[in-house]
Amino acid sequence: MSRGNREAATGILKGSMRDNYTEHGVDEYYKKVGATYRNPHFPGVKNCLFLWLNRWWRMRQPHIEEKKFYVLDMACGAGEATIAVMEWWTAGRDAHKTRERGQDSDSDADKRARPNSTAKARLPPPIAPDMPVPCILAADPYTAQAFHTRTGLYCHPLSFRDIAEGKLPEVASKPVGAPKSNNPSQSSSPESSLRGHSDSLSSKNDGPVIEMVICSFALHLVEKPSELFALLWELSTKARWLVILAPHKRPEIKEGWGWCKWDVDTWSECKMADPVGELLEDRVHCRVYRSLNV
Repeated sequence: MSRGNREAATGILKGSMRDNYTEHGVDEYYKKVGATYRNPHFPGVKNCLFLWLNRWWRMRQPHIEEKKFYVLDMACGAGEATIAVMEWWTAGRDAHKTRERGQDSDSDADKRARPNSTAKARLPPPIAPDMPVPCILAADPYTAQAFHTRTGLYCHPLSFRDIAEGKLPEVASKPVGAPKSNNPSQSSSPESSLRGHSDSLSSKNDGPVIEMVICSFALHLVEKPSELFALLWELSTKARWLVILAPHKRPEIKEGWGWCKWDVDTWSECKMADPVGELLEDRVHCRVYRSLNV
């Protein structure tokens, strides 16, 4: 089990996460390093998410009806996935401004959309100001302080079990690019957990659907199949996409758990055990699943 296995970094007691878990246990380890945790695999996480978001935007953008879309950063750590989403969005807005100034050629625009692992493929597509903007929901029972320190946003201390029981965090941020408010009462805070947006997102029949759940270097920590099933089934009733980032291909997600495996290249369903259509960047594996209940 690992949430990152490279050399020691801030918030990692030892270079090997396996050694950390063996010596301290998973819960105690993250209690010790929760305020300073960092995932050393951030470059791979970012590259995978840029590739996924480019492909998702190209295929889904005409069908997005809301003026914003919700992203749940589950077991968010220090916000690596959130930062990647926000940087992708900002880069897409910048690309739109560049194109409006006539500085972006058609060939460059085509290269942005191609789902391959070249540097050009990681460039976000132009995103117009009137298109949907991401709203982040963040949950982690240990790393709320590290997440807030690194992103400036709020994380709620919800565990996998909490989410499996139907709880969701409130939106942790305003839409990316929205002006900051000087009124603290208008921003999210830890004390406002499970109010406001969390109510509207509590069911697939009530309010907007979460567009995607991103879980980076953490889902394999749910070791009991029954607990993993409960979590994934609950999420399948609330979210359209599940994006799993890991240094390996665990956990195993089975048929009948509310999800089908998605081939990102062909944009179609594939067999659960089929490795086609997955992303691999800097030793980070990215697998995508489509909800069968939304």
